[in-house]
Amino acid sequence: MKQLENKVAVVTGVGSGIGKAISLAFAKEGASLGVGDINDSLLFKTNEEIQKDTQNVIALNTDVSSEDQVKKLIDDTVNAYGKLDVIVNNVSVAIGGYPITDMSNEDWQKILAINFSSVFYGCKHSIPYLKKNNGGSIINIASVQAHTPLPGWAAYAGIKGGVISMTRNIASEFGPFNIRANTISPGTVATEMVNQVVEEDGTGTLLDDFILMHPLGRIGKPSEIAATAVYLASDGGAFANGSDFRVDGGLVITPRTRPGAGSHSKE
Repeated sequence: MKQLENKVAVVTGVGSGIGKAISLAFAKEGASLGVGDINDSLLFKTNEEIQKDTQNVIALNTDVSSEDQVKKLIDDTVNAYGKLDVIVNNVSVAIGGYPITDMSNEDWQKILAINFSSVFYGCKHSIPYLKKNNGGSIINIASVQAHTPLPGWAAYAGIKGGVISMTRNIASEFGPFNIRANTISPGTVATEMVNQVVEEDGTGTLLDDFILMHPLGRIGKPSEIAATAVYLASDGGAFANGSDFRVDGGLVITPRTRPGAGSHSKE
């Protein structure tokens, strides 16, 4: 039997990177899916790949900074498949790489809406369905930046720390309803977002710096994060609640090789 057979899951930000890997892994393990992304072209491509493993998928254009759109993705998934077992609040945008004193209020509001409010919306509107289902799994994607400093990323790190704290509180409050809430904190992973950060850095050394930060001598793969998400969504993870799973190749336990790497004036 597949690990997620007969389970229904919502995954946001499936157009690329970690969200795409999680949605594909869930499909291979037998889940029915409601998937969302703001980019129609990328969403369509992921949906096509998911359908190689299952026809039980609905794909909706979803701006996770909009509460109504997050709610619609969740509601439509439940209407299609009758219940909800799992939600993965995955979407993040990389805004940073420069001192917090250089960050505009516009950028702050954008990163706050996409990286934090989206998680709040996903939890808020999934929990009532999870209660009706006599339990389920909330998986929120955080970051190792919540655990260890990287100059230039104070706003991003602060928000990811907030995701972890909110998730722990949800785990405690709703655990009695058999609702489990956990976070995954990836290290540097080979995604389009990381490629963007490396390109915007412009030093030509940032990717090497990232690799040196990981004792395994490489950055991670999206599929390696997805494997942890499958565990947390499955019955095998039934006693995991309120935990943060650092899937970081040992980054957090290792001193930064070049402490100033990644921070430079926005100008």
